[in-house]
Amino acid sequence: MATKATSRRIFMQSAGAAAAGALAAPYVKTAASAGRLKLGVLDHWVPGTNQALRRILTRWGEANGVEVTVDFITSLGNKPLLTAQAEARAGAGHDIFMHSSAMVPLFKHRLVSLDDVVEDILSAQGPIADVFRYAGHLDGSWRVSPAPTGTNCYATVARRDLFREHAGVDLTELFPANGARDPAKVASWNWETFRDAAGALHAAGVPVGAPVAPIPDSTGWLTQLFAAYGAAVVDEHGDIAVDSDPVREVLEYVVRLMEFLPDSVYAWDDAGNNRWIISGSGSAIFNPPSAWALARRDHPDVARHIWHCDVPRGPAGRFRTFNTIFWGLWDFSENQSAARDLLRYVAEPGVVAAMLEASQGYDLPMVLSHYDHTNVWAQGQPPAGGLYNYAVRGDERPIVGGYPAPAEIAASITVQRVVSNLVARVTQGGDSLDEGIGWAENELAGVLRG
Repeated sequence: MATKATSRRIFMQSAGAAAAGALAAPYVKTAASAGRLKLGVLDHWVPGTNQALRRILTRWGEANGVEVTVDFITSLGNKPLLTAQAEARAGAGHDIFMHSSAMVPLFKHRLVSLDDVVEDILSAQGPIADVFRYAGHLDGSWRVSPAPTGTNCYATVARRDLFREHAGVDLTELFPANGARDPAKVASWNWETFRDAAGALHAAGVPVGAPVAPIPDSTGWLTQLFAAYGAAVVDEHGDIAVDSDPVREVLEYVVRLMEFLPDSVYAWDDAGNNRWIISGSGSAIFNPPSAWALARRDHPDVARHIWHCDVPRGPAGRFRTFNTIFWGLWDFSENQSAARDLLRYVAEPGVVAAMLEASQGYDLPMVLSHYDHTNVWAQGQPPAGGLYNYAVRGDERPIVGGYPAPAEIAASITVQRVVSNLVARVTQGGDSLDEGIGWAENELAGVLRG
């Protein structure tokens, strides 16, 4: 699932300004492009992003004789999954629908092949990162196409002032807003260092926060924590592996870490991270830049101290979990030709760059060459440089929920929140490690049977 070494290493050095003029490039419509298209897409966390996307889609529709309707679907309460289930069963609804990496395997039987669309995109713009191919290319076919918005990852998002004052950790020195990292200093940023800092911050009354609830944000940070300890609940061969020394080691670690986190994390929803750090009560979360963007608008005194940086390293390495968002075409769509044309268009560099600007760096492109069309992470402020390291620039390996299991199994592990429920059982529910692992084995056996 990790990307291979490449001159445009995923989310690495970005050069050049956003090519806003590309949005006005000529578009050649096909004879069958006219009609109507209805899209169900992610309701974005960053203010103003929905409006920017609607303008782009409406403009394309007007230029091509297509009436485009857009519904923005909140990610709270598993609304995208529930909506997709209802539409797939009814055989009616949107033409184009958003799909996370965990949703693609679940609905591949109702998603038409998009090989022609994606291969056109890749032949024109270059390769897609391996982590996205793993999630979207199933059974030898592209079931979904790169979306222009919504894909994000779980960086460390921290108050640099509080870390410096109370924990003696200078995050701007560890992760400067340029390429001049000191490898020895970066190596010192590991999960034990993070726990030590969490203890000091807790004592100072400004704890770190990370949800342990059956929600995507819990899956995000716990997936990268488990991977850092080499702890797989299902291995790359599809075999149950939860009864292992690495899993016990990471569970022992998270029990110790949770001593310093607020009890409320067991009840957080996906807005919990944002509320925690924006309120001024918290010192760190694992999140995309939505928390910073909201703080920038509503609490600039907090935003000016927020620094995005790498995830801590563990015995098996350093990992970053990605929440990938694709757009898929249902087999009951009545205007598949126009839908394919639109999917090609929204993957053009100018559209992707425009959405990056609108989302203030939240949206991460899937095609590697698209990182050459923006320097939004270098420019984002306040503080100057605070967004720079949200784009992966060091030794982190990109993964998705359920890693390292095969995609279909990983999807079920993610949707059923096996890892977050396991952690909750041993840190709050009273289970011993053996009891929690036994519970997880039973759950995973059901996953494999399904």
